[in-house]
Amino acid sequence: MAKDGPGLTRARIDDLPTERRRHGDGGDPTRRAQMRREQTILELAALVRAIARRYQGRGIPLDDLVQVGYLGLIQAVDRFDPTRGVPLRAYAARTIEGEIMHMFRDQKWAIRIPRGLQESSTRVVRMRDELTQSLAREPTVAEIADASGLSITETAEAIAVRNALSPRSLSGDPNPIDLELEASPEDELACEESGFATVLDRCELSAALRCLPPRERRILALRVCGDLTQSEIAERVGVSQMQISRLLRRAEDAVRAQLDTGAA
Repeated sequence: MAKDGPGLTRARIDDLPTERRRHGDGGDPTRRAQMRREQTILELAALVRAIARRYQGRGIPLDDLVQVGYLGLIQAVDRFDPTRGVPLRAYAARTIEGEIMHMFRDQKWAIRIPRGLQESSTRVVRMRDELTQSLAREPTVAEIADASGLSITETAEAIAVRNALSPRSLSGDPNPIDLELEASPEDELACEESGFATVLDRCELSAALRCLPPRERRILALRVCGDLTQSEIAERVGVSQMQISRLLRRAEDAVRAQLDTGAA
């Protein structure tokens, strides 16, 4: 969170009129200049919150935006040069907004976005807010692009990257009003894995089969996986059907014994 400027907090701003009445200026020129400075800051304090609200809901808490805005206001008051012909309020507004924009640019994005696209995104959001106020409706992408000086494609990309500020969690935040209707991304992306429930059984069976001699393992695989008859297996292995029957029985008993041992 940004820190307040020197000696300036919201409580401090609210207390300025009381302090002036209590202390007065005492005829001190330095004190009078300080009081004028504080009075100016007090009068423009509402401008800070008004500008900060324009950027509310974009990944940074409003209170943090206000604090940064106060820093911009202090800088504007201290640096203001009336000989340049620019009104103090207009100069302060630009400085406040500039400080808030710097905060957005300098903050850590959840996804690495090129600097140019970050700046375009900020410009597009600002133009969208201004057009929404002037048109009294949500502007189209084409209208935002025209006002921003960007192509429609660039404008669409700039709008899309705002999600990088605060990506949606896969677990989601269920709607507290209607929990049954709100599905989280986790629910939408998840699928039922049919083989998951048999993973442990497969692991145990694989370990039991490794205990069999290679020939018996092959015979059992041909019978169970290949779905061959004992006669067909006998032809492939080159032994009699009676021997295949005996080997199958022995292999099945050995596997069953291994599984029982593992279960115990």
